[in-house]
Order: sequence, then C-alpha cells, then structure tokens
Amino acid sequence: MLQALMNMISLCWKPFGGQDGGERFDSVSVIGSHSGGGGIEGRDGLLWSRDMGKCAAGDFSMAVVQANQVLEDQSQIESGPFGTFIGVYDGHGGPDAARYVCENLYRHFRAVSAETEGVVTTDTIQRAFRETEEGFTALVSRLWSTRPSIATVGSCCLVGVIFQRTLFIANLGDSRVVLGKKVGNTGGIAAIQLSTEHNANIEAVRQELKELHPNDPQIVVLKHGVWRVKGIIQVSRSIGDVYLKYSQYNREPINEKFRLPEPMNMPILTAVPTIISHQLHPDDSFLIFASDGLWEHLTNEKAVDIVHSHPRAGSAKRLVKAALQEAARKREMRYSDLCKIDKKVRRHFHDDITVIVLFLNHDLISRGFV
Repeated sequence: MLQALMNMISLCWKPFGGQDGGERFDSVSVIGSHSGGGGIEGRDGLLWSRDMGKCAAGDFSMAVVQANQVLEDQSQIESGPFGTFIGVYDGHGGPDAARYVCENLYRHFRAVSAETEGVVTTDTIQRAFRETEEGFTALVSRLWSTRPSIATVGSCCLVGVIFQRTLFIANLGDSRVVLGKKVGNTGGIAAIQLSTEHNANIEAVRQELKELHPNDPQIVVLKHGVWRVKGIIQVSRSIGDVYLKYSQYNREPINEKFRLPEPMNMPILTAVPTIISHQLHPDDSFLIFASDGLWEHLTNEKAVDIVHSHPRAGSAKRLVKAALQEAARKREMRYSDLCKIDKKVRRHFHDDITVIVLFLNHDLISRGFV
C-alpha cells in the first residue's frame, strides 16, 4: 500500500560536473520500485547520453555533447508529488550561472509550491525564477572584489513543469521546447513550438527592446550579420549577466568588451520569463527540450520526425548526432572527422548541445503521481 502511495524519483543530471571532469548522474531520492528507470548510460568522446529512464510523466531520453573548453550547459529532471520538473540551462561566458540555476531553481520551486500545498501556478514558477536571479545577483555582489568576471556570466533557462494535466513552459533566452503531436488517425506527427524565445535576431524581440529603450538608438546592433543587444549579447533575457542589469557592475575591472560607453540608467536585460500553459491532450506524444545548439542545425519538423520515426531508446542521442552531422555537412567535412576535434576547438563548429526527450504517459499523468 505504502509502495503504491508514493514513488518519488529525483534525478539531477550534471554531466562532466565536478572538479575531476567526470560525468555525474545522481539519483537523489528513491521511494518505491523505480530507481530512475534503468536504461543505458554511455559516453562516446565528448558525447554523453542516457538512452532511457523513467519519471513521473513517462519515459525520457537525455544527451549532451560538449564543445566549449568547460561545458556550459546543465540540465535536470525532477519528479515529486507535484508531477515533473524539467530544466535545460544554457550558460554563456562560463559555467557558473548555469550551475547555480541547476542547483537552486528547483529548490526554490519546491519551497514556493510547498506554501500552496503543492499547487503549481504561473506565479509559483515566476517566484522561483525571481528568487534564483536574486540569489545569483547576491553571489556576484559577494565575489565582486575577488572575482569580478562573474558579473559577465549568465544562463538561458528553459523549464517545463507538468502539474496534473497542465504543462507549464517558462523560458529565458533561446533554448526551445517542441511538442510532437499526433495528427488524428493518419499516423502523422505535427511539430508545435511551445516556447517563446528572446534572441535579438528575432524581429519581435528587437522591437520589444526598442520600445523599452526608445532613447537608445544602439540598443540592438547588427555585427557581422548577427543582431546583438548593445552589440554584445544575442539574448535579451537571462539569469545573471548582471553587468547589463546594474550599473555598479558595468565598470572596471570587468573586461572592456563588456563595458558600455554611456551610463546605464535602467536594466538592459531582464530575468522575467515568458510562461505559457498548455492543457495536455491524449494526442500529445512527446516533448523535445533542447538548448539552441540543437536548433541551429535542425528544424522543429526535422527533430520531431527523427524522434517519431525511430525507437524511443536513444532518441536524445540520435538528435544530437543528427545536429553534428549537419554541422559537419555545413563545413564540408565528414562526421567522423568532426568527432575527432577536441573541446574548445570544437566550438568553432558547433555549440554545447543538450537534449531531453520526454515521452508523455497520459495514464500516469491522469492518475497523478500520488
């Protein structure tokens, strides 16, 4: 009876984390018959994957490939009485912000949801994001005198929460979640993007920035064919990047390339996520959560087709390899030769890529986790 009452799995995935550079996959708390769902864990050069696991909402597949000298992506899947929490955190300027988010965002989410007896709302997620941003800003303040470069570190933040039959998607930056939805009885599958992105290469984002900063003709600048906020950064929302949020951190001794030539009278970037809610339907088959490194090389439709037309096991790894094959093709080189290139140099060919594919089990979701 007790075993049937609660089966709590907590999975926090931090590949290549730790000082020794080894991968780590922690099953933090297990009550009941499932211990993270088995599946195959493997590493192939800079590619690490978990072919299949289980969480409160169904089966999942995860993979990451490293391109930077230090992996800047972090990701996690957490299951509890509320349902399922998925996070993909794409860091920039270093790994610190993404690691901080991975260690603290879910903690804040749990604390906030506990105040409402486990009920999850848009406000629950907004508060968790806000407290995470405030915590990282406080960390920057403490380290400013000894390590000022941490003021220039930030992270995109994509979160999915399944509570009862509602899927909440919250996003900062340009990671993306795409839904694979069955098309009637045709056997076909449709690709539906659920997340809203905050990248200056999107016209609507540039327009939003211009409206927020009407007196700044340089709020977005086209450099080498890429639109950037203040000519520096592509994303307009993030955790961290406090040098573009608080004037006291936009000065020496941070690197000159991050310093603005004019006074900053108001925050340029924000940490307010765009949040949508989606009522899950039995035709909703799977979700692909991924950092922008995947979407640079694969369309939504291509990614959904790859998942739909192959066995579930290894889906995330299959998507990562498809993106790497496309990256190699663009550079007119063989995939096998790309895989021989070491981290840091590899960044010239593709970004760090993190992928989580969640196959929705509507029976599990309908019955509820408890």
